[in-house]
Amino acid sequence: MSDEFLDANPAIRRLWQFDRPAITEHFLRLDPAIRRMRFGGGVSPAFVADYAEQIVQIGSIIHGAFPDGVLRAVGELRGLLGEWPMTAEAAFSVEQHWQDRGIGNALVARVVAAAQNRSVKTLYMFCLPENKRMQHLAMKHDAILAYHSGEVEAKLDPPWPTALSIAEEVAGEFYGLAHAVLRWPDRGTEPET
Repeated sequence: MSDEFLDANPAIRRLWQFDRPAITEHFLRLDPAIRRMRFGGGVSPAFVADYAEQIVQIGSIIHGAFPDGVLRAVGELRGLLGEWPMTAEAAFSVEQHWQDRGIGNALVARVVAAAQNRSVKTLYMFCLPENKRMQHLAMKHDAILAYHSGEVEAKLDPPWPTALSIAEEVAGEFYGLAHAVLRWPDRGTEPET
């Protein structure tokens, strides 16, 4: 399968407890600069491992992109147990080799849709001022950026859920699961690392 096909339509699916080792490996593969951008500062491998152990929890929805059969990008939607009207926070990471291929944009779209379908009124994303890629992605999804000392706040107001938005999320989950099953390593195609 060519990289062009994989980049155009990466397999994205929801991540669960059994995905925690893959999440840890993904975060540990992030180079120091990208890890700093994701976590808002320098963090140790021990911090990353502890974070990954707690990432899948009630009140959060985590999605992952598997462009080559390996988890290469993660999108988090947190804070879903808040009061009405609901606000939530999103965070993203894409490994360096997989950046600038549309994977981040596809992951942001999936997380924003998940927020929409859970009636999130306001979705926040925070990043460092030098994280121009995240700011660009946020603006592509109609976010309003506010620059504060040491961070940039992106605010999105997802539309209310519709039958179509819910159907699109369900279809996306079926696609992601089917893609995962068809590319399962035991089926004779080992994923590249």
